[in-house]
Amino acid sequence: MTNRHFYEPRHGHGLAHNPLNAIVAPRPIGWISTVNRSGAANLAPYSFFNLFSYKPPIIGFSSSGWKDSVANAEATGEFVWNLATRGQAEAMNTTSSNVLPEVDEFELAGLGKTESRLVAPPGVAGSPVQFECKVTQIIRLISKEGHDTPQWLVMGEAIGIHIDRDLIREGVYQTAKAHPIARGGGLADYFEITMDRLFLMPRPD
Repeated sequence: MTNRHFYEPRHGHGLAHNPLNAIVAPRPIGWISTVNRSGAANLAPYSFFNLFSYKPPIIGFSSSGWKDSVANAEATGEFVWNLATRGQAEAMNTTSSNVLPEVDEFELAGLGKTESRLVAPPGVAGSPVQFECKVTQIIRLISKEGHDTPQWLVMGEAIGIHIDRDLIREGVYQTAKAHPIARGGGLADYFEITMDRLFLMPRPD
């Protein structure tokens, strides 16, 4: 029997810092751009994010609280996911600032905008991949007792995908070439995905 730390989350973790998001890590970053009904842009990163379906391509991000990204996604039915990379890590972090709704986080972080083809929200200039998405579901998460939580899951189908051609070699997207970053635990932990950490493991027949 290994020496293990065990805890029931309802009684607290008993450690210096909650280990949950350090264990489920690194996590892709949902760098989400939206617009409100008036067309004002918003940009924010979410560390609870992932791809959930190939066909149709459905992604989702979860927000702690009813934040501008969720409100805008509900109001317009659209959002754009932007790939966060090492080169834009600091700017991405700036867009997590707690500012008033009328503040444009693109401008706050010194980021340019790219025009989307099929949705109203702009993409992040310099981000090598964008998914233009239509909202499919907004779900309020509930506890095991059936109580509402302050966590909102926004799901969207990617209806248009932009990829820098430099990241495609012989028809195959090169994940590490973009130098994507992922969220770890703690208050400041991030990881960069690099080619030297790649290993191959084909599925068994």
